[in-house]
Amino acid sequence: MIRISIVAGLLVTASVTMAQPAPPPKPKLIVAISVDQFSSDVYNEYRTQYMGGLKRLSSGIVFPAGHQSHAATETCPGHSTILTGSRPSRTGIIANDWQNPNLERKTAKGDPTFEIYCSETPGAVGSDASRRLISSQFLKVPTLGDRLKAIDPATKVLSVSGKDRSAVMMGGHKADLTIWWDGKAFGTYADKGASVPASIAPINARATAAVAKPVAIPLPKHCQSLARPLAVNDKLTVGVLSPRAPGDASAWRGTPEFDAMTMDVALAAMKSMKLGQGTTTDVLAVGLSGPDYVGHAFGTSGAETCTQVAAVDVQVGRLMAALDATKIPYAIVLTADHGGIDTTERLDVQGLPQAERADIRLSAMIMGRTVAAAVGASGNALIGRATFGDMYLAPTIPDAMRGKVLETAVKMYRDHPQVAAVFTKTELIAAPQPSGPVEDWSLIERAKASFDPERSGDFVVFLKRYVSPIPTSGMGYIATHGSPWGYDRRVPILFWWKGALPFEQPNGVETVDILPTLASLIGLNVPKAEIDGRCLDVVAGTGTNCN
Repeated sequence: MIRISIVAGLLVTASVTMAQPAPPPKPKLIVAISVDQFSSDVYNEYRTQYMGGLKRLSSGIVFPAGHQSHAATETCPGHSTILTGSRPSRTGIIANDWQNPNLERKTAKGDPTFEIYCSETPGAVGSDASRRLISSQFLKVPTLGDRLKAIDPATKVLSVSGKDRSAVMMGGHKADLTIWWDGKAFGTYADKGASVPASIAPINARATAAVAKPVAIPLPKHCQSLARPLAVNDKLTVGVLSPRAPGDASAWRGTPEFDAMTMDVALAAMKSMKLGQGTTTDVLAVGLSGPDYVGHAFGTSGAETCTQVAAVDVQVGRLMAALDATKIPYAIVLTADHGGIDTTERLDVQGLPQAERADIRLSAMIMGRTVAAAVGASGNALIGRATFGDMYLAPTIPDAMRGKVLETAVKMYRDHPQVAAVFTKTELIAAPQPSGPVEDWSLIERAKASFDPERSGDFVVFLKRYVSPIPTSGMGYIATHGSPWGYDRRVPILFWWKGALPFEQPNGVETVDILPTLASLIGLNVPKAEIDGRCLDVVAGTGTNCN
């Protein structure tokens, strides 16, 4: 019995020893992937179907309830958090677009505009895409790549995405190469004398040919049960895959082929730059934008999104296979810039009849006229771009009337049955910084995380849960994001490196925790006072990567 006990004890000791993970090897390459509009809900819905890169990442360190913790759950703010460790209140990227009432410009059509695009060059000719110069100048903080290059300029940083704002916000100010799809080709900054590698030219040629032809998308087997037609209005039916019309570059962005070519560009540029092959730790950021275009155009619960997520699975697998082939030690993280919710019409027939579209009278244009009439002012009292979010008093409002206009506008929004909350700039300045579990933050704490006193509006409007800010289904997009509610805030955060001992943590963490966590793996010191995130212990067992 004694001998058996000793043997059993040795077996237990051996099993415990075997379960202890080895310290993560210091990676020569940090890889960050952002999948646009890849909510935790969507990630979990198809988790049993993953066969490629998403399956592999899901066998690593999984935080299925990560959070883009702020209220402005849009592409640019979300991407600004991933590799900076900072919330939009610190990055300055409060939305995809905001207003500057002191800067009136003209659009290409000659219309006046106060709109600022998050990744445009300040003071550029106009705010519309056709006249815009892309820049990182509005980003107030450094990215991981910026911090590494400040220590060793030999560090190489590559950022590739289907969207300029994704590539810019993850690449930062000092990236060696930032590439995005500009509507016609994959290119880079137009005013810096930069150019993409020669290996990108054949990919652009294939992209041009792809746009010119109809795109027939095969339906994966596990998506077939979701192929059910849904009439959104008398002109649009979604839920089933239909060939994309030839020559429609906008529609082409919502296809698996678009994400595949984005990955082609990333792989070609990575090879050209010899990432991870020098003496430093390099950075590769990749943004897959297709799911966002699909979610907006078709909703998040149909065959279209199912098919696009399956394609993302394949593309992430391609990237990891290419990285494996280099034999370079790498650490990878995958997350999303924001979540999303399905179109109200499908929610209504699938158990959520309280979902509804916003009253168009909540738009800044219409409400602004109503407010102006109520206080005896002329024109429009407000400028804004939607039925929710940041609202600004028009610069034409006389100083003597501004207090009355603000009071009236806030009351009218607060009185509307579809509005959950309105916070003024004064209230947000006075509000404390958010603290405690991220999933339990109050609405004003979520608003505070998105608030920049230099750029935010005179007040911010939050619609009630399940109220889509798109007033009608005939506006081009039928579903969207941008709310402070969980379906837009929750995103997966997946870490993986060779030899990592897997575990899953179901409780809430933030995307701002990604930077300090990656920094801990490569020994980069990031002062806590400079960021909002914290290091996540991604080494299971008694060891830790966090100091």
